[in-house]
Order: sequence, then structure tokens, then C-alpha cells
Amino acid sequence: MFNSIQGRVTFKNDEKIFIQSGALEWEILCSRTSLRDLPDQEEEVRVYVYLHHREDQLKLYGYATTAERDLFLDLIKVEGIGPRQALRILSGIEVHQFVEALDSDDLDTLVSLPGLGKKTAQKIMLKLKGKLTVSSTYELTFENELLAALTGMGFDRRVARNAVKSSFKELKDKSIPKEALESELLKKAISLINSQESST
Repeated sequence: MFNSIQGRVTFKNDEKIFIQSGALEWEILCSRTSLRDLPDQEEEVRVYVYLHHREDQLKLYGYATTAERDLFLDLIKVEGIGPRQALRILSGIEVHQFVEALDSDDLDTLVSLPGLGKKTAQKIMLKLKGKLTVSSTYELTFENELLAALTGMGFDRRVARNAVKSSFKELKDKSIPKEALESELLKKAISLINSQESST
């Protein structure tokens, strides 16, 4: 029904964000991971969303990336995990780290997440291993390694994430060997960040 909502941030705390879009102000529940990457009050934003409906209520859940939304939707397919618990899980781990934990049968990492006991973590492992709808582990890890490199160089995390995604989209389909792609992506991302900063 909805893919994303774009507008101006009017409120933000550690659980949700309000976005003014036209005449409507949307209340959107988010993980702390997404909220960390979303802009502050009065800035423009685009949030990917999922509308959860029950007989007595409608709630909008939001995500900074489509990968986090995909993982959220996978998590709520697991028996005993609802939207609120899925957000708590996502607040404690990056998407690529969750995918890596699943792929490597790392139950300890899952058990360490907020709101997850051993039985529920085992359910997640049985239900979702090899069946996740998020991007490949390679692509997610690649993007996050670049993001870590850029933030380590002192660039703002939100600006760096957007630059990495734009660079990846532009370069990943070109005939660049994998060993050279990371260097090219880093150069491209830095160029995008610098051009953005010089225009403000």
C-alpha cells in the first residue's frame, strides 16, 4: 500500500519520528538503528514504511533502508515475534551483521539481542536461514565496510551512507573487477560528499 513517505522531520526521539508531508503529519515507529541514520528535526527525509493493521489499530513502521524493512518483514513471519519485538531486535544489530550471524549459525549473537531468548533465537535460525529476502551478504557487508571507512575519516554517518548507496548503484553494474571496485566506490563516495558539502 505504501512504499515510502517523504517530507520534513517535525519530531524525533529514540522510538519514533514525525514527518510532515503536505497537509499530513505521519507518526512512524522506527528502530534505533534507523533513527540514528535519519536526519534531525526540520530536515527533509525519505522513510521506507510498512503499515501494520489489526482490528483495533493501524501503525506505521519506518526504516532508513529497504534492507532493514525486508529483514523486519522476515522477522515478523517467525512465530511469536510481532512488530514491536522485531524493532527491538533491529535496534541492537545492523542488517549485515544479522545476516552474517544467520549464515554462520552464530546463535550467541542472536541471543545477545534485546528481547531474544535462546528458544526464540533458535526459531529465527530454523525459520529464516537461507530464506531471507534482504540483499546478499556480500553486498550488505561491502556497503557497510565502506560506510565504516568513511565515518572513520570523519564524515557524517547519514551523508556517508547516502553517498555509498549512490556510488554502489552507479558502479556495481559496470565491468570493474571486484578487487578494484572497493577503491572506485570509495573515491566516488568521497567525491559525492565533497560536492554536496561545497554546494551547501
